[in-house]
Amino acid sequence: MPLDTQGPPAALFDLPEDTRALRDTALAFARDRLAPHALDWDQARHFPVAEMREAAALGMAALYVREESGGAGLTRLDAAVVFEALATGCPAVSAYLSIHNMVAWMIDRFGDDAQRAHWLPELVPMRKVASYALTEPGSGSDAAALRTRAVRDGDDYVLDGTKQFISGAGASDLYLTMVRTGGEGPGGVSALLIPKDVPGLSFGANEKKMGWNAQPTRQVIFDGARVPAAALLGEEGQGFRFAMAGLDGGRLNIAACSLGGAQAALDKALAYVQERRAFGKAVADFQNTQFRLADMQTELEVARTFLWRACAKLDAKAPDATAFCAMAKRFVTDTCSKVADDALQLLGGYGYLAEYGIEKIVRDLRVHRILEGTNEVMRLIVARSMLGRRA
Repeated sequence: MPLDTQGPPAALFDLPEDTRALRDTALAFARDRLAPHALDWDQARHFPVAEMREAAALGMAALYVREESGGAGLTRLDAAVVFEALATGCPAVSAYLSIHNMVAWMIDRFGDDAQRAHWLPELVPMRKVASYALTEPGSGSDAAALRTRAVRDGDDYVLDGTKQFISGAGASDLYLTMVRTGGEGPGGVSALLIPKDVPGLSFGANEKKMGWNAQPTRQVIFDGARVPAAALLGEEGQGFRFAMAGLDGGRLNIAACSLGGAQAALDKALAYVQERRAFGKAVADFQNTQFRLADMQTELEVARTFLWRACAKLDAKAPDATAFCAMAKRFVTDTCSKVADDALQLLGGYGYLAEYGIEKIVRDLRVHRILEGTNEVMRLIVARSMLGRRA
């Protein structure tokens, strides 16, 4: 089935007034509460839960959870605008908030009344924080090959296995975990809501990473961990479908975080080249600098416009929404990683120093081309949609 190539409605070329107000609130929060501390958090590997709870008080921890469930009830476009704005302060913090939002949405969308009543009053204000556990040591891009098993034992499930690269692991209170309850392949995967304090659940060492140091990353290890059957989200065998639905939105969110980080890098470079002098004039007065700045700004605007279109597809539940989410994730994260690197180059040696903040952005954005599905897998999804094959 070919991709729908119709243009977006005119409204997508500018944001509604309410969305602009939401963006301004998120930008102010990023400027005042995230940006001043981002470098210190990165160097200290500090997880700023207190500041994220402040963001939650502004509605930013349950952006697209329904209002009747306590959330903000906003669109995916609204959420992308918020995550981009927050990422101007710190991409790693914004990205973790996007994960927490995804878990809250999945509980609201696929959970039963008891699960919503139990978890959402804690997740919406971030009194409890949540992580998403899909990837394993032997199954990253091939998520349907996951091995962590949950065996029914009376009124419980007993879990054995290991999850890898889990953001927030060890600090989060809840782990929405994909497990194998049936046979091989996607149809044997289910989703469980697993609290941190379950006996038999432990965590690996906090990984030493290139970036994203403001959030911990650990293995989540299950060794005979026992949870009640009521922890099952939906029905057995539905977990892979839930995971893929969550990843569509997650890909838009991580693209938005890339936009915010790249925009911050460009803003820093723009200020620098107007102040820095070389050969008797400001660096900004050289035509080469002007051309590079123009290209960077153009690339960000093109990426932003396409991201908004993909958000509109997901909001409208368009049949090609998954392909558009994959295209947006691939194009935006690649583009923004390049723009951030170009910004570093404009500062020369100073760009390589931590105190200027751009090298942190470059490090943080690099992983966006890997997580939520590698950009190679995004190409595969798009190609399969073009060829009429199942993604």
